[in-house]
Amino acid sequence: MINVLVIEDDPMVSKLNQSYVNEVEGFRLAGAAYTYAEAAALLEQQKVDLILLDIYIGAKNGLDLLKNLRTEQNWNGDAILITAASDVQSVQTAMRHGAVDYIMKPFDFPRFQQALLSYKEKHILFQAHDTLDQKKLDERFFALKESAQIELPKGLSTNTLRTIVKTIESLPESAFSSEHVAEKSSISTVSVRKYLKFLAEAGVLGERVTYGSVGRPLHLYVIRKENLLLIDHLL
Repeated sequence: MINVLVIEDDPMVSKLNQSYVNEVEGFRLAGAAYTYAEAAALLEQQKVDLILLDIYIGAKNGLDLLKNLRTEQNWNGDAILITAASDVQSVQTAMRHGAVDYIMKPFDFPRFQQALLSYKEKHILFQAHDTLDQKKLDERFFALKESAQIELPKGLSTNTLRTIVKTIESLPESAFSSEHVAEKSSISTVSVRKYLKFLAEAGVLGERVTYGSVGRPLHLYVIRKENLLLIDHLL
């Protein structure tokens, strides 16, 4: 089992991350830390293979914790960043300190699961071999694979896609519904839903479900601007 420590100062987000860990086979929740000091103490007390780390931990910086673990405590585990920080410097610093993945909030379970399963594959590989040859390294880590270009599904048009993307980018709200986009773009809600589904499957939109006062679930989307390049050829 891969022992995981969740380091997150928001109790609700921490509980969500903990529940996600328990849903992925091969991983065991070793504990949760809500402060910089708790995280350092827990890592001294028990074996942790992987930490899920937020950059913002109260007034402290999670990247500083990661740096100290590497340089001062000689911790040789791995880290996946789960954070709202989207600036290039944070991403680069995380990678330089050995982060194996970087998940931006808000995120959905499939993205979380993908990160853990990818990590598990590499973890198993390292545990099973004392040495690795070039073929294994290329197959698992360094091979340059030509990614398939995302295509627009039959029945959807590039002109309508452009209109919807521009509408989404102009919205002042960070989270929005299909009805909201339909109203602002003057495109039918039924059509908008098809395009939002495509954008979500392409990784351009994240999805979240919230509950109103009467308990009815509301399906909302959040744009991942850094992933717009995935559909740049369609725009």
